Amino acid sequence: MIGRVIRWSADNSKIVYIACILLGIWGAFCLKNIKIDAIPDLSETQVIIFTEWMGRSPDLIEDQITYPLVTSMVSAPEVKVVRGQSMFGMSFVYVIFEDGTDLYWARSRVLEYLSKSSGMLPEGAAPSIGPDASGVGWVFQYALVDPTKQHDLSHIKTFQDWYLRYWLASVPGVAEVASVGGFEKQYQVEIDPNKMTSLKVSIGKLVTAIKDNNKDVGGRTIEISEKEHYVRGLGYIKNPKDLEDVSLGIGPGGTPIRVGDIGRVSVGPNIRRGVSDLDGKGDTVGGVIVMRQGEDVSTVIAGVKKKLEEVKGAFPPGLELKVIYDRSILIKEAVGTLRNNLIEEIILVCIVMFIFLLHFRSTVVVVISLALSLLISFIPLY
Repeated sequence: MIGRVIRWSADNSKIVYIACILLGIWGAFCLKNIKIDAIPDLSETQVIIFTEWMGRSPDLIEDQITYPLVTSMVSAPEVKVVRGQSMFGMSFVYVIFEDGTDLYWARSRVLEYLSKSSGMLPEGAAPSIGPDASGVGWVFQYALVDPTKQHDLSHIKTFQDWYLRYWLASVPGVAEVASVGGFEKQYQVEIDPNKMTSLKVSIGKLVTAIKDNNKDVGGRTIEISEKEHYVRGLGYIKNPKDLEDVSLGIGPGGTPIRVGDIGRVSVGPNIRRGVSDLDGKGDTVGGVIVMRQGEDVSTVIAGVKKKLEEVKGAFPPGLELKVIYDRSILIKEAVGTLRNNLIEEIILVCIVMFIFLLHFRSTVVVVISLALSLLISFIPLY
């Protein structure tokens, strides 16, 4: 059989030349456009359901949220296993599907069964599914540092959460930009139980009053001199003084009761479930770029870097971005190692062939065969 192939190829050399050239061009095209990653993605098709119900103990989270979601997801089609994890104020449910299941089909099935089980969850618990990424989607990480000490962690966290995060999320191929570290700024009301008891104000009344007094309301229009004037009520809280002046009702003697009469209002950090440290110098604020499954790592990272250059001028004075992890460097190193090894092997084979055969054409045939076989191998990979 091999002899016939060799004989046919020798008799039809022009056809062989044309086929080799076409396969070489096809292989070069595949080599240029193939998606390359240094870390193979062997993860299963998985959808994560996250539910936050702050202030509740893990056993309550397990009974009220995790268990109902797990029992409802086990009956979904193509589901292989469902795992649940409960912690203080948070619930994670991992729905793992059979191998070969399309990720977006799996996400749609989870959303379908999630809508059926939403009525079993307690009020205030709103489950959501995680990003459409795999276990190796962590491709880029950065930290925001301020050598000038002009900004504290809360200000840097605000810039990360309300500006930089959304700028980077607009890059094609980015599934999520997860913020790490820093302090989330919030208004905090520290109440005095003795004052609340004496003025007969309950916790529920306080919470309801703050919610009702922190919103804008719309009205109708008033026509004055053939012009329409919009009427609206502005009620959003903008500083601690606005929160202190929220009315809680009428006290003894017709005196109004304010939030400031039963407690102290201040600006402080929200509860943190983790911390981010850079080079052992203390807390820092950063972000993690999570790539959408199936995207090209190098293209996504290049888009992130381009976007960072575009928005660099919008950074607060003194704030700098430091790259912590960049997988494109690892990919370039891996490709460089492969390229150097192939070149070394070709040179070594050429030297051996020329020394033992002293025939230049035979050496050229080996070089062409090695290069062509490499290009052809990229066609099925692509």
